[in-house]
Amino acid sequence: MSTTSSAATAVLVLRLAAPLQSWGDSSEFNRRDTAGRPTKSGVIGLLAAAQGRARTDSITDLGDLSLGVRVDQPGTLLRDYHTVSDYRGIPLPSASLSAKGTQKPTGPAKHTHITQRFYLQDAIFLAAVHGPRDLIDTLRHALAHPAFPLALGRRSCVPTQPLLLADDTQPTLTAALQNTPWLVPEHTRTRLGAKGKAPATVTLATTVDATHPPSDHDDDLGVLDRAHDQPLSFHPLRRTRTTRMVRHGWVEIPTGLTGSDTSTTTAHTDHDPFALLGW
Repeated sequence: MSTTSSAATAVLVLRLAAPLQSWGDSSEFNRRDTAGRPTKSGVIGLLAAAQGRARTDSITDLGDLSLGVRVDQPGTLLRDYHTVSDYRGIPLPSASLSAKGTQKPTGPAKHTHITQRFYLQDAIFLAAVHGPRDLIDTLRHALAHPAFPLALGRRSCVPTQPLLLADDTQPTLTAALQNTPWLVPEHTRTRLGAKGKAPATVTLATTVDATHPPSDHDDDLGVLDRAHDQPLSFHPLRRTRTTRMVRHGWVEIPTGLTGSDTSTTTAHTDHDPFALLGW
């Protein structure tokens, strides 16, 4: 699939923001970590929920979509400490399943589990999804009229509005990440100005699918990496995912601050540590 938009393709632009988000990628059992940005399996799961797909339904068409993510506000990490026990005094079941799909008993018997779950607080991301126009239009309607409650990673992480940005004119993933205004709230800009910092632009991290060759409109700048978050199935008993190639990069976005100080992006300092060595 090409990442170039044409009459047959389109880009869906989402604002992923909430008091708490949690994008699990590789953690299991008692420790549930979060990635520092939305995973593809998490975003595809959100789209599937909006359409009302059951966990046993195919997600092949959604998995073929291309994803670009921009970190507008990284947020801070929160650790949630849990102790879990049965009030009846019954030993807790194991996390593993039997051949019949039932949970095995713990051996030796355990009465209290200690779990740790991690969240991102006050993070804001831009997610751009590129694919066939018919499917993108269907997803846009579904997000405006979701069949199931939507969540950012975990079911308890409810997104704040607006989730669906109205811009449907971006031709490519790269254009969506470069042209969409900075999504932080006004008080963040005010706080930035109150600290005596009024930069004209901010540099934001991006991650884009690199599976397909870039087109004339989507640059290939950045660093290639692997992410193990390409979903193949959300089936409760056969949940699987695989690896995809991604490209990490950066974009410069205007802050919109009045009286912006451009010196932070254009001026050069006189500090030269190599001069001290006579190089």
